[in-house]
Amino acid sequence: MKVIAINGSPRKNWNTQTLLQNALEGAASAGAETAMVNLFDLDYTGCIGCLGCKRQGGDGHCVVKDQLSPVLHDCAECDAIILGSPIYLHETTGAMRSFIERLVFPYISYDEWQVSLFKGSIKTAFVFTTNCPEDKYDAVGYTQRFADYQDMLTRIFGQCRIVTAGETLQTNDYEKYHMAMFDIPERRRRREEIFPQDCKNAFALGQWAAEQ
Repeated sequence: MKVIAINGSPRKNWNTQTLLQNALEGAASAGAETAMVNLFDLDYTGCIGCLGCKRQGGDGHCVVKDQLSPVLHDCAECDAIILGSPIYLHETTGAMRSFIERLVFPYISYDEWQVSLFKGSIKTAFVFTTNCPEDKYDAVGYTQRFADYQDMLTRIFGQCRIVTAGETLQTNDYEKYHMAMFDIPERRRRREEIFPQDCKNAFALGQWAAEQ
């Protein structure tokens, strides 16, 4: 059993990567071999629209060769993929979006509607972190955004679960930045009292991903 976490955050050892690490610890506790990929360490692009993966006689894989190529190969061979990204401007990071384009597009059939070309079924999961309070997710469109990603990964790979963490701590030193709109003591309280539960949720997600 191999579980791969894909970190789409540029900030190592912060909210998103911390949750992903907890997810991998959960997977390891269930007996899985685990690996973490930090997308911001890699030099790659999103889909370039070359249609190489759709070419007749091809193998149906992304034909672009860059530092993302071995990661895509490993994802096709693993048993579970756990994605993680903060939300920037109501969307995943550019690095994560580019990764998803390269991961998913080769498995979309242009011969039949809503057919996945992925052979077999693997578990997928998505961890989202955001500054937004969770009770405002509907109003800002996050609930639908998360559901769209869950639906896409389910259609391509077979199943997907999500974990979200809202009102995350942006920095340890708010006094250095223009951030007057945030309730700083509340953010720090949540980091101490709520974020540990988010980590437990991520741990349980990893356990689920590693279950046979």
